[in-house]
This record gives sequence, C-alpha cells and structure tokens, in this order.
Amino acid sequence: MQTTPHNEARRGDYAETVLLPGDPQRAEWIASTFLEDVRCVNRLRGALGYTGRFQGVPVSVQTTGIGAPSLAIYAHELLETYGAKTLIRVGTCGGLAEHIKLRSLVISQSSSSDSAINSQLFGFYDYAPSANFELLRRAAERAVELGLDHHVGQTASSDVFYHPDVLGRFAGVRAHGALAVDMETNALYTVAARFRAKALSICTVVDSLVTGEETDPAERQELFSDMVRLALDVAAGTPTAEQRGSRL
Repeated sequence: MQTTPHNEARRGDYAETVLLPGDPQRAEWIASTFLEDVRCVNRLRGALGYTGRFQGVPVSVQTTGIGAPSLAIYAHELLETYGAKTLIRVGTCGGLAEHIKLRSLVISQSSSSDSAINSQLFGFYDYAPSANFELLRRAAERAVELGLDHHVGQTASSDVFYHPDVLGRFAGVRAHGALAVDMETNALYTVAARFRAKALSICTVVDSLVTGEETDPAERQELFSDMVRLALDVAAGTPTAEQRGSRL
C-alpha cells in the first residue's frame, strides 16, 4: 500500500537530504549521473524518486512537477511522512535583470510571490520566506571556490508562466532587486519554514525576460551539471577552503 496519495515509497526509502528537480527526466539523469548505489523509490504519477549516495552520503532525488501547488505537496510529504530534513531545489529560472546572463546560477536568498496560497495561509500578512542561512552560505562559498558564474539574492515566484505582459508584471519586484523568477522557490521556503526544515533553491538561468534570449532545450541537461554538482556538494557537506583551513 502506498504511503501517501502521491507517493508509493515506504518510510525509510528517502534520505534526510533530498534534491528537488521539477522534471522526472532530470531526476533520472541526476540519479544515474551523480549518485552511487541508486534505487528508484517512487514511480507513482511519473514523479520519479531515487535514493543513492554521493561521496558516501545518502541523498535522494524527488521530482516535484511544475508550480507551487505541486512542489508544496511533495515537499510537505517528504518532511511530514518520510522524515526529510533538508530540501534543495535544482531547477530553472528566468533572468529579471540585465546582468543575469544565460547559463549562470541564481542562489535564492528569499522569494516573493504572486501566489494566492500565501494569502490563504497568512491572511493580511505578506510572509517573506527565506533560505536556510547555513545552506545559503555553504552554496555561495562553494560556488566561488568552483569558479561558477553565480548570483546570490532575492528572487520571485509566479503561478503564471504564459502572461501577456511578459516583463511589466515584474516591475515591482525588479525595482526592489529581484534577480530571477521561477514558479516554486517561494512554496519550498514556506513549507520548509512550517516544518522547521532546511531549504535552499539553486536555479540555472535558461532564459532572460529582459533580453528575450533563451537556451536551447536540447542543451539543458548539460547546462545543469554545475548546478547539480553544487547542490550535491552542499548536501554532502563538502567543506569550503575556509573550513578546511580552520582544521589545520
């Protein structure tokens, strides 16, 4: 019998740290490319889930689908039912500033949202969810060490992918420094906060809402290597140069 309406994995099948791609093909690629001793723990609804090891550390990968409601379901169940403690999104985003170039990484410090989900949860408050500082710092320091083209700062999440006013609808958050937009980060940080869990969102810029440039979908799996490796280094607790130096 499946454990939840959306997941057939048994309790204990997931590691405490889970990477969250939206696309099931990306989940399969991450598991087969980067993890050892991999086993598939969920196939229900096509939302593939895997558990394996990276540098000896247990890590899982779970597909979340597209958008806040879908991600919120999987994040909630991973934390409540399966005992996950750390969730790291590895997804795509669109650049909202001219200096955010295609193929660079955006590490989200906090995320605004146009979703009605938050108004249902918080009433007249505008809740401002943010990343776990420990994970955020580790990712930023490791990205510098690896020489990755990356940006750290606030982002936005939207429930609408196709909108007639492509850029104008983000005027407010752009004016206040939002670097990029996706559809899931705000929901991830909100659910994690509810469960007092650690969460981080790392996204690859695949298009620019400012310039209209886009990456070729055919190259996207190759584009994601830096993002996934960075997320796995964070997940495995790979020490930064500063941390290694403090042990000498």
